Amino acid sequence: MSSTTILEFKVKGKKEQFVAIEEAIRTVLFIRNKCLRLWMDGEGVGQYDLSAYCKVLAAEYKFAGELNSTARQAAAERAWSAIKRFFDNCKAKVPGKKGYPQFQKHGRSVEYKVSGWKLSENRKAITFTDKKGIGKLKLIGTYDLNFYQIDQIKRVRLVRRADGYYCQFVIQIDPPNVEMEPTSRAIGLDVGLASFYTDSTGYAELNPKFYREGEKRLRKLQRRLSRKYSKERKQNKQKQSSNYHKARNRVARQHLKISRQREEHAVLSGTLRNPV
Repeated sequence: MSSTTILEFKVKGKKEQFVAIEEAIRTVLFIRNKCLRLWMDGEGVGQYDLSAYCKVLAAEYKFAGELNSTARQAAAERAWSAIKRFFDNCKAKVPGKKGYPQFQKHGRSVEYKVSGWKLSENRKAITFTDKKGIGKLKLIGTYDLNFYQIDQIKRVRLVRRADGYYCQFVIQIDPPNVEMEPTSRAIGLDVGLASFYTDSTGYAELNPKFYREGEKRLRKLQRRLSRKYSKERKQNKQKQSSNYHKARNRVARQHLKISRQREEHAVLSGTLRNPV
């Protein structure tokens, strides 16, 4: 049975390339919202109707046509995902709000499928070949893409984070057919607050509490952010100052740091310890 894994690299490029990535992200958001409007206004609109509508949008809007066709389809899939989740909640009679699909104002990623991009020979750079002008980006990371075949890469995403832009590769992995003999040994795990987990052998992995450790720094940054917020600008429908956005980015970076610490600890605690 095949599975997928995601490899993420930070990308290095020029300022104009990052501007082009932002334009691609806005285009994805536009197509997603237009597909949602088509579903709202029409009766019996399904997933294939949204996919076909992408071609109509590409012909009607020049900036939509500049985006790769598979990226447009991926944007339509995002709209259908929200619609399907709403239908599923209604069928399951989930109490409270059912999550009626909403238009999105902000986005942070653009997703390509099997076309619209090309890896370099050494696979340390990627070139986006549509007309958005993103061009060639250098991949910075420790993963080796030479380990995988090109046809194993099913999707490529460009993601904006607080500390820059990243490229994600969604790779399909077919595990080798290896017969393993059962050890006839079992272990129980208990996840709690006092410890990250405790196993039946008595070993307890301590909970590092990364959020608590970074809370002092986070509170300081949030106070700075609140001082730079202007109610007058909000009332007059003006943009907040550049200092406000810089302070907001610092808060986002701190949250990102804590998130990465948690993820790294969860991975390492499961690989470095083999209690059985």
